[in-house]
Amino acid sequence: MTDDVLISVERGVGRIRLNRPKAIHALTTAMCSAMSEALLRWRTDSNVKVVVIDHAEGRGFCAGGDVVMIARSGNEDGEEARRFFFEEYRLNHLLFTYEKPTVAIMDGITMGGGVGISLPCDFRVATGNTRLAMPETGIGLFPDVGGGWYLPRLPGRVGEFMALTGARLDGAECHYLGLATHYVEQASLGEMCERIAKTPTRVQGAIGALSATPPDARIAASLPFITRLFASDRLEEVLAALEADESDWAQTELATLRTKSPLSCKVSLRLVTEGARRTSFADEMRAEYALAGRVVRTHDFREGVRALLIDKTGDPQWDPATPEEVTDEMLDVLFAPLPPSEEWTPFPEAGQ
Repeated sequence: MTDDVLISVERGVGRIRLNRPKAIHALTTAMCSAMSEALLRWRTDSNVKVVVIDHAEGRGFCAGGDVVMIARSGNEDGEEARRFFFEEYRLNHLLFTYEKPTVAIMDGITMGGGVGISLPCDFRVATGNTRLAMPETGIGLFPDVGGGWYLPRLPGRVGEFMALTGARLDGAECHYLGLATHYVEQASLGEMCERIAKTPTRVQGAIGALSATPPDARIAASLPFITRLFASDRLEEVLAALEADESDWAQTELATLRTKSPLSCKVSLRLVTEGARRTSFADEMRAEYALAGRVVRTHDFREGVRALLIDKTGDPQWDPATPEEVTDEMLDVLFAPLPPSEEWTPFPEAGQ
């Protein structure tokens, strides 16, 4: 057990509260394991009617995973990183297949691993503080934790746009796109949790009673641009479309893309393209696990973490430096499936 996640059962509610505020509740291997152990235990506990996941204090729901540790491991043999991904993806899949109602309160920063533990939940509550993103291309990674499943299932080309640019969405935008099922004012969260505890078998009604009308979603005005300019599955064609468009929106997104890892962008586009065709979330996790174990050992991931999170110089030197230098053969190596003995597997009792 770890103090970084607080686990309890209160009046029919299984509570999982992330408690690592100085790291904006970024997940560690021990946190993932503790959450999974509780979820597995509660599956057969008749006293637990619903599971609520939120954070104990601080300004974020969950800022992702412990990428500094992952980068350090990638610099060595990658074993610790693979262990983290194995446990994290098992947690993601367990939530995706969970039989009892699950509620994620996405109050604050919800990025990377935070997306991975909220999007599988039945009820996803956004607030005015929600800032959801998959910003991995900025550190040479890719939108994992099921990103290859969720992103291509968003309207139009929003998923591709999010994967490439790392765009941050507020609570109203999350609700508009279906990433959140409800929008609740932060001041009402305490009462909402109290109502859930009073009527744990009527979760939807308890959340609905406190739901508010969200503000207009800013991304709605950008959808025509996203659909048209991010239409291609080839990075070079997306960049060319943005370059040819003289709108301020296109030029802003082009400038953003120029700061991202070309390798990471191409990996992300391929992941979303392949994920759209998958019919099993377990297959998605299996593919992402094989990919993650290789990507964390690339130059770009180690360099991205150094420049943005360790030295904080903000000047990553990507290699390959241009999209044209990232070949299909390079991607084929990264995306190759693992041998059966090394593959990711779900919890045996979690099904497929």
